[in-house]
Amino acid sequence: MDAPLSAAGPPQGAKAPLRGSDAHAVARVRDPRVAMVAGETSGDLLAGLLLDGLKSRWPQVQSLGIGGPQMVRRGFDAWWPSDKLAVRGYVEVLRHYREIVGIREQLKRRLLQERPDVFIGVDAPDFNLDLESDLRVAGIKTAHFVCPSIWAWRPERVNKIKASAGHVLCIFPFEVELLAQHGIAATYVGHPLANVIPMVPDRAAARSELGLPPQAPVVAILPGSRGSEVWYLAKRFFQAAALMLRRRPDLRFVVPAIGRLRPAIERAARSAGVMESLLVLDGRSHSALAACDVTLIASGTATLEAALFKRPMVIAYNMNWLTFQLMRRKHLQPWIGLPNILCRDFVVPELVQKAATPKALAAATLQWLDDLGRVTALQQTFSALHADLQRDTPRLAADAIAKVLEG
Repeated sequence: MDAPLSAAGPPQGAKAPLRGSDAHAVARVRDPRVAMVAGETSGDLLAGLLLDGLKSRWPQVQSLGIGGPQMVRRGFDAWWPSDKLAVRGYVEVLRHYREIVGIREQLKRRLLQERPDVFIGVDAPDFNLDLESDLRVAGIKTAHFVCPSIWAWRPERVNKIKASAGHVLCIFPFEVELLAQHGIAATYVGHPLANVIPMVPDRAAARSELGLPPQAPVVAILPGSRGSEVWYLAKRFFQAAALMLRRRPDLRFVVPAIGRLRPAIERAARSAGVMESLLVLDGRSHSALAACDVTLIASGTATLEAALFKRPMVIAYNMNWLTFQLMRRKHLQPWIGLPNILCRDFVVPELVQKAATPKALAAATLQWLDDLGRVTALQQTFSALHADLQRDTPRLAADAIAKVLEG
């Protein structure tokens, strides 16, 4: 950043001060208005950390758009809540298509009128990339936080990224080189969760906080943060818990539940007959992961969180049959879980669609409790992964956005 001009005027040999619209542009860069869209719980967390970096660099930064509670806590002006966009899968999106497209059109019109200094789409590529493209054509600078997983599926999406995002903030180190091959500017900023989650989680403190027995084996059940995920997974997860209890009556289960999903989660648990051994939390997934010995978990960002907590896991996914068929055709890798993708190996089991039966889920989860040597080896693998992902994400992300603004 250039040094600020003194009240006495520019030093000898410096350019004359900017006037009119040019001076206004510089002032706006020094105190920018940033529009953002984060579409779900994980995006809200990432955007919140990005806002920390922006506010550290520009204390009076204004931020607005679509966001969740983490962003609002940092002064974000949420025109719509992020959970309006928390829909996954082709078939599921179709049910909400008109509402989502309506929100995007309203947002685009408002942003074209307000003309923020930069628009940052946080994940949610199906919503954000088209919006970024339209804004960029209209002369608004754009960036995208979290590279879409073109290395895993839908590689053709790289062309849309190139047309939409002036800069991409990458959370995995190999993505920068991949994007550079297609002429897309990018910066590796590390994964924000690697700095939020401690390298050595305190299991005893987490159990004390939650009122869980210090010595009992604890299984964390995470059926997802979207309604569609809970619909397809909760029943089989809790049926698996019932089977585990038959073999290990001393087991305790803990499940973090977002408020709007809690009734459905409790119904599934009650139907499976495991409520007496189950602690339901209002959110607090990190407390659940810190306290547990193993987690039965839906594929998604939460699996990376579990890896950073050094917890063994069984990854499962089940979705609408048609959605699965469409997605499978575009999938490029043999893995669906982030820990396996990043480690390039099946370091933890994945059970998908028909394979995700309660019996199979129960057996795979109990295997972790019966093989401490395997758990120790996995913890070493996850510790190395954690170190690779640690960076000063808020600062690096803010520095990249500053370059976008100045460029």
